[in-house]
Amino acid sequence: MFRGLEIWRIENFVPVSVPKAAYGKFFTGDSYVILKTTSLKSGALRHDIHYWLGKDTSQDEAGTAAIKTVELDAALGGRAVQYREVQGHETEKFLSYFKPCIIPQEGGVASGFKHAEADEHKTRLFVCKGKHVVNVPFARSSLNHDDIFILDTKSKIFQFNGSNSSIQERAKALEVVQYIKDTYHDGKCEIATIEDGKLMADSETGEFWGFFGGFAPLPKKTASDEDKTVDSHSTKLLSIEKGQAVPVEADSLTRELLDTNKCYLLDCGVEVFVWMGRNTSLEERKSASGASEELVRGPDRPKSHIIRVIEGFETVTFRSKFESWPQTTNVAVSEDGRGKVAALLKRQGVNVKGLLKADPVKEEPQPYIDCTGNLQVWRVSGQEKILLPASDQSKLYSGDCFIFQYSYPGEDKEEYLIGTWFGKQSVEEERASAVSLASKMVESLKFLPAQARIYEGNEPIQFYSIFQSIIVFKGGLSDGYKKYVAEKEIPDDTYKEDGVALFRVQGSGPDNMQAIQVDPVASSLNSSYCYILHGGSMVYTWSGSLTTTDSHELVERHLDLIKPDSQSKPQKEGAESEQFWELLGGKSEYPSQKIGRDAENDPHLEFEGILFVTEIYNFTQDDLMTEDIFILDCHSDIFVWVGQQVDSKNRLNALTIGEKFLKHDFLLEKLSREAPIYIVMEGSEPPFFTRFFAWDSAKSAMHGNSFQRKLALVKNGGTLMVDLRKCAHEYIYFSLLLKLVSVCDSKKPKRRTPVSYGGRSSVPDKSQRSRSMSFSPDRVRVRGRSPAFNALAANFENPNARNLSTPPPVVRKIYPKSVTPDSAKLASKSSAIAALTASFEQPAPARETIIPRSVNLKVSPEATKPKQETNNKENTMSKRIESLTIQEDVKEGEAEDDEGLPIYPYERLKTTSSDPISEIDVTKRETYLSSSEFREKFGMSKEAFFKLPKWKQNKLKMALQLGELNFSRVKRDSISAFLAASAPKKLVL
Repeated sequence: MFRGLEIWRIENFVPVSVPKAAYGKFFTGDSYVILKTTSLKSGALRHDIHYWLGKDTSQDEAGTAAIKTVELDAALGGRAVQYREVQGHETEKFLSYFKPCIIPQEGGVASGFKHAEADEHKTRLFVCKGKHVVNVPFARSSLNHDDIFILDTKSKIFQFNGSNSSIQERAKALEVVQYIKDTYHDGKCEIATIEDGKLMADSETGEFWGFFGGFAPLPKKTASDEDKTVDSHSTKLLSIEKGQAVPVEADSLTRELLDTNKCYLLDCGVEVFVWMGRNTSLEERKSASGASEELVRGPDRPKSHIIRVIEGFETVTFRSKFESWPQTTNVAVSEDGRGKVAALLKRQGVNVKGLLKADPVKEEPQPYIDCTGNLQVWRVSGQEKILLPASDQSKLYSGDCFIFQYSYPGEDKEEYLIGTWFGKQSVEEERASAVSLASKMVESLKFLPAQARIYEGNEPIQFYSIFQSIIVFKGGLSDGYKKYVAEKEIPDDTYKEDGVALFRVQGSGPDNMQAIQVDPVASSLNSSYCYILHGGSMVYTWSGSLTTTDSHELVERHLDLIKPDSQSKPQKEGAESEQFWELLGGKSEYPSQKIGRDAENDPHLEFEGILFVTEIYNFTQDDLMTEDIFILDCHSDIFVWVGQQVDSKNRLNALTIGEKFLKHDFLLEKLSREAPIYIVMEGSEPPFFTRFFAWDSAKSAMHGNSFQRKLALVKNGGTLMVDLRKCAHEYIYFSLLLKLVSVCDSKKPKRRTPVSYGGRSSVPDKSQRSRSMSFSPDRVRVRGRSPAFNALAANFENPNARNLSTPPPVVRKIYPKSVTPDSAKLASKSSAIAALTASFEQPAPARETIIPRSVNLKVSPEATKPKQETNNKENTMSKRIESLTIQEDVKEGEAEDDEGLPIYPYERLKTTSSDPISEIDVTKRETYLSSSEFREKFGMSKEAFFKLPKWKQNKLKMALQLGELNFSRVKRDSISAFLAASAPKKLVL
């Protein structure tokens, strides 16, 4: 919490650092300066500076806060966005730093107030208006039917839900209730919710109205000054001339009206923007800030936000006010000022690392999905879909549309991803048909699968990792494409094996490689890629001068797929044969720079309303409401999250909503309309979505609306409770499911058989990977048992005979009573910022680095050995449940190595053994070797082996005939073992 925050309070016209323990605590008589620093994926540091004004702060203190904000921005290089925050009217971005709310306390410094003491609890009444929590007079007249009120008494907190309030508003208010309970009651008080119009139906309702002298009808809400709107306010542009705001006459607002040597005010009513040209002085900027303060203090004017932006760093909201704004603005941004300040501070012994631009975050894209599942692919032809054989699943055509269904093991159930792939030359009718057919597949699975819409050339890493090897041919085989070619009378360039064809080879490895057919001309070449060229009996491979040996290996692999029985003639850039150029129609110039793709940017979460989109700042999982639709925008792709309680009409329109979001580009970030769109259903979120959150799957599995879920958490002290009756039902269902597996598994689509490369490449296949659920010698990982199932098992197991590989159920605390401030990544920034201006008297203390705790459960040899059973009836259930785990206990009489595992000779463990060992995890054959034989075969210890990358482990295992290609057999064996035991005839709770 409070990551990247620095806070100062104005004391005697000087900003004084606020202790970290007091972050989020504001006093009504004070003014504050708040700096929020965010490290972006690009390596840049984004600064947002807010100055907060309490309702009782003096005008002098408020003016000081405004000026110090300008000075702080100048010291940081003049790039920060500055916000004026008035108590009770704060921006949503500011409030997002202090979730769920801020509740200012009475008192102040220079204003003469004394900070209120918390010796005796005082009954208070709060109203929740959107994300604002406002203290109102404790009187019946404060209540109304439209808002939600919180009555905080000494022993109980009441939430009064106005009859016209929404479920989502009520759920968010409960977060405030939890905050008040933890902050002001030490987590110890009762919670009660009162429904407007419920009269005296229960004791808690009567108790609530007793504080107001008994029940009486509520008056209609009256409009106050704070409720005034300025929807009719026309946008005005004013230029700052000698400290005065002068209107700018113009027919329409365009970027050309803004002069880099001046400052301007853009008055939009509820928002007033101060635009500061890059060439303006610090004094001119202060003058413009003063003019904006005068403007918002005018008569008959509602509370307005003041937002100050620097030329070249304008916000999306500011740019959207102009009819025309160029996509790129050439602004000379100098690093001199920042560098000089940094050099000066460095000589003074101050760590200035936080002031300088960070290096870009160089992350290798990860699929975040188990890539060993089952894949099915269909080609769309007209209104039908045709299932492709496994050997053709990776052969796509630019003129066709395809549907794929991928199933893979999730945390506690099988997960599905159903998607469509549109070739660049595919026809619109078949694209619509593909979407319709895929939607029916999703609907047949009760909307549980995630859905994807993918265009050729914009494939995400998940798509490549699922398919592993892809060849994209020109032309198409579908009826729609053939009909289109015939009607338009254009040549059909569908790939022919005996024709001239050129393929560009790309990818990062054997499990992510593509061959894309391009025009067979020299201009299609690129020095950063390798190519395959064939025509008639001639086959060439061409290696660009900027390629690596890994790229050359991918060419060999694809050559085995495109021309498996042909001998190729390798060509290096600059040493090509004449025959090679003749096949391409002669030499010509070609590029050398690698083809760029949209990179994943810092994610934004937007709430999708009926007619609007609202960004949610510093989002968390708790912001996802089950009644709504949200869009997670990562620039390179977007996710449309659909809550369980969204009506069926909007649920079916989820893809259309995503397409409209790309079309309108609400954040003005030049989104591609062909960017991948994922549709994610609540409760079935895939790991490549949940990675953007601190995800708790138990929350998304809860039932009821948002308010009911939050109320259950708040009343249970933030603990997720397990319903044993539900556990019983789950156990029965799981048992039935296991019995069906043996029947259905034979019909289940199998993972495509990995291609054998016929010895053309001397490097073993790296793509033969075991599931991510495998164990290491010091850790046992169990998949497929939900928290509810584990809770049920706990009721039947003998605690003295518990299998230590299955930890007992954990009671999870959702709302911790005490909050530990999170460490900021930019720890060294604090001291640098504090020293930037002499008026910033007390430097902020260096942030404490908090390393996330990790728990490493090790299983001792003694603990894993089975104990002698003393009561067969008592242990029957625990034995059956333990048999579900992949790792089995050591049997009596078997040899064990020094880690407590059974050992077997290498000759019986290898895949080609004539006398193989049964009942082992065949994906981890190497773990059953003795330590000495392991070192003899692998040339290293087990510990060293398991530190190697997964692909390298698999490479060594394959070379020693210890690798296993199909994990589903192991899963079936474990299930069969469970079914072999007699199930209980009746389950009694």
